Amino acid sequence: MKALVTGASSGIGKEMAMYLSEQGIDLVLVARDQEKLQEVQKQIKTKSEIICMDLGDAENCIELYKKIGDIDILINNAGFGICGNFTQTDLIKELNMINTNICAVHTLTKLFLYEMKKKNFGYILNVSSIAGFLPGPQMATYHATKAYVLKLTQSIYEELKQEGYNIKVSALCPGPIKTPFVNKANVEFKTKLMTSKYVARYAIDNMFKGKYIILPGGNNKIIRFLSKIVPDKITAKVVSKLVKKKN
Repeated sequence: MKALVTGASSGIGKEMAMYLSEQGIDLVLVARDQEKLQEVQKQIKTKSEIICMDLGDAENCIELYKKIGDIDILINNAGFGICGNFTQTDLIKELNMINTNICAVHTLTKLFLYEMKKKNFGYILNVSSIAGFLPGPQMATYHATKAYVLKLTQSIYEELKQEGYNIKVSALCPGPIKTPFVNKANVEFKTKLMTSKYVARYAIDNMFKGKYIILPGGNNKIIRFLSKIVPDKITAKVVSKLVKKKN
């Protein structure tokens, strides 16, 4: 089998690539940092190709699809966050985040799903977040992007199920993880951070099982349950106390 992993230069993207390689799966690794991609490639045991590309540009997503063509596994992991009051965060950075977190996931899922439908086989893992279930003061745009990814994935899952396709679509919804994301987002979380290796392996194992929503960690399962019964106004207040912008 062959897998395409975006955001593969660090964090859970890197760890998922490593784990897939251990299972004998060939890889296409995509990220913006050529040097880091090369370092990851050196640790890959199977056949691999690296592509340095900014997926925040829709044309690049289409170019990537045309270049790669048929794959068996698509992991949409590329993304980033920004912390700060909505009126104070940089608009251009937010729009770039929307393009990366939403438009790239939407475009790649749509294009590669065409190919998977032709052979009636494949796996798609879209990396959302526990944030997708919650309002997010101080990270409003990020939470909104992850809610989009979550709902898109849930909708596609049901379409494929009704049509009878043997294609598994999953949404990974982790909480805060020890990755470069935290520093790039300029945020501190007043909660315990999971390791990227644990999350990556948990995600891949459950992807192959066809798990609908993948929630690593018992706390995240509790949070999802509470999000269904606790009013959003209260949830927003709790979230705001757990998220702090770094000075």
